[in-house]
Amino acid sequence: MTVFRKEMRAGAAGLLVWTAVIGGLMAMCVGMYPSFADSMDDVSALFAGMGGFSAAFGLDKLGFGSVMGFYGTECGNILGLGGAFFAALTAMGMLAGEEGGHTAEFLLTHPVSRRRIAVEKLAALAAMILALNLACLACGAGGVLAIGEEAEWGDLLRYHGALLLMQLETGGLCFALSSLLRRSSYGMAIGLAAGLYFLGLMINLDPGLEPLRFVTPYYYADAARIFAGEALSGPILAGCLLGALSACFGLWRYGRKDIAA
Repeated sequence: MTVFRKEMRAGAAGLLVWTAVIGGLMAMCVGMYPSFADSMDDVSALFAGMGGFSAAFGLDKLGFGSVMGFYGTECGNILGLGGAFFAALTAMGMLAGEEGGHTAEFLLTHPVSRRRIAVEKLAALAAMILALNLACLACGAGGVLAIGEEAEWGDLLRYHGALLLMQLETGGLCFALSSLLRRSSYGMAIGLAAGLYFLGLMINLDPGLEPLRFVTPYYYADAARIFAGEALSGPILAGCLLGALSACFGLWRYGRKDIAA
């Protein structure tokens, strides 16, 4: 597991920074809830009546009046976007970064197959995404406990599980893209993650786009749908399949790719 350890060491600093920023913001948002709790019902009613804006962000279903509604709206967006950006950027540099940094010729001279290199890089990506989400779950849940609020822990865990799957799917897509490129394109990674996010908002706005729920992971990682108990098994299975196929394509493509020095 030499490549795995090398990738974990190389990504440790970035992982710590992203975790500190996202987890810190989540804990801070939860800590602010008691200060606004008395006025949250009025704020929730205001946002619920804002038409398309409310529908896009699920505010017509998920109110600020409860700690879970506040958590899903504020903390969920922080981890949903921040985690997706982390997964996309990390995955994009996994394979293409070797050619762009001119380290591929050094790596591939070692008695390790290309397939093993790619598999260990993919395992490191999954491990870093998992570590980020576990730390952020601890920050969010710890914040709820610290302010003494009652939470629906089953819904909370399901929500964080959906966010984890969403980030793994995004990472798989960018891992596949990385296998096609000669050098890392971080703008493409950010664009893909942001595009999936805005596609989720568009589905909320226009019911005619409902078939696209199988394309964007933000559909099944939507707090409003999860806390409302909607059936999301179809989009979740489609997302897992898409992420797994993308990761497998990346492994296959890297094994057959003409690596430039």
